[in-house]
Amino acid sequence: MNMTQVDQISSSVGVNGLVAIIISLFCIAIAWWALQNLKLDLIIRHPKGPQGKLLQLLLAVILGHFVASFVLDYWGYTQMLRYMF
Repeated sequence: MNMTQVDQISSSVGVNGLVAIIISLFCIAIAWWALQNLKLDLIIRHPKGPQGKLLQLLLAVILGHFVASFVLDYWGYTQMLRYMF
């Protein structure tokens, strides 16, 4: 391998990492927005308090992580399809 190939590979890995970060943050933001409609007062005593907001944030991170993982896996699978033909 020469240096241009190494540079191309490292650049590709960097771009993939950046795309994964952006998709993850976007999915967490979407999950946060969706959880705003959830009635947490049926489950939590003080949903407007700091502990209630922290729980909502943690739920958004967990849900966003799973959605982002699905999207990134699906994207990876579609990229592998080009090697089929």
